[in-house]
Amino acid sequence: MLLLNLLMPKPIRLCVLAAALLLGLSGCATQHSHAPAYWLTPEPLAVPQRTEVAIARLTEILHRAELTEQQSAQLHYDRGVMFESVGLTSLARFDFMRALRLQPDLAGAYNFMGIHYTLAGNFDQAYEAFDSVLELDPSYEFAYLNRALALYYAGRIDLSLYDFTEFQQRNPSDPYRAVWIYLAHAELDPELARSKLVTLRSELDATNWGTQLADFFLGTISEADLLYSVTDNLQNPKQLAERLCEAYFYLAKWHSMQGDTERAMHNFKLSLATNVFEFLEHRYARLELARLRDEPLSMEDNVF
Repeated sequence: MLLLNLLMPKPIRLCVLAAALLLGLSGCATQHSHAPAYWLTPEPLAVPQRTEVAIARLTEILHRAELTEQQSAQLHYDRGVMFESVGLTSLARFDFMRALRLQPDLAGAYNFMGIHYTLAGNFDQAYEAFDSVLELDPSYEFAYLNRALALYYAGRIDLSLYDFTEFQQRNPSDPYRAVWIYLAHAELDPELARSKLVTLRSELDATNWGTQLADFFLGTISEADLLYSVTDNLQNPKQLAERLCEAYFYLAKWHSMQGDTERAMHNFKLSLATNVFEFLEHRYARLELARLRDEPLSMEDNVF
């Protein structure tokens, strides 16, 4: 699920991969339901040079220019978003914290801090951060999603459903919103979860590739069909990495629900391998791995 602008990949190699995949479909169409496409190995997105240059320029401005506190806060926030987009989460966190010290009403910074608190397992602080976002800007709809995720990973599924539902109702055609309602309900009542998804499926945008995810959870397409579908109507090579990030994350969730921990872990690792840092699927894949391994979160992640 896209939250920020995405990074540019290595276009030529991914174009070749996409072409090869498309050519392979014609010869394998009858085998989709029998042979999952494990060879769809993601190529990590590269950090675009323009992002590196932009970070350098913002850093120079922050060090040399005479800025008001509000201007400085905005620049720290902007640089934090850029750090976030290339996976430099600790540097991003420091910038968001600095931005909030300079401008305590910066809703976007609270939203990112809430995500960081969630990933570190500091759930109470995450709730407070997302509450602050909605107090400052009630129209900031992704705060509902992010607070729902914090509640979900804290095991407070009943409460998470209120926020997941609020988020879904703001755009009923978005398949990812429907899928998360399904995943939350599935923790409590798998049959009810399926019934809910059947109802929500009728409103989904058929042109959105993510609708394939809903169909997979409903059992109307196979795992192999889902993986082969990532090449459908590709707009650019970057989109291939995005779809693989999502596909492997939700396949991992499904395998985890089936009790197949080994397959789940393998797919979470494949999702991480895409380097699509802005997607929640990439962010939470590492948290999911820690849960499957019954590991505590890194102490480094708890430094705020």
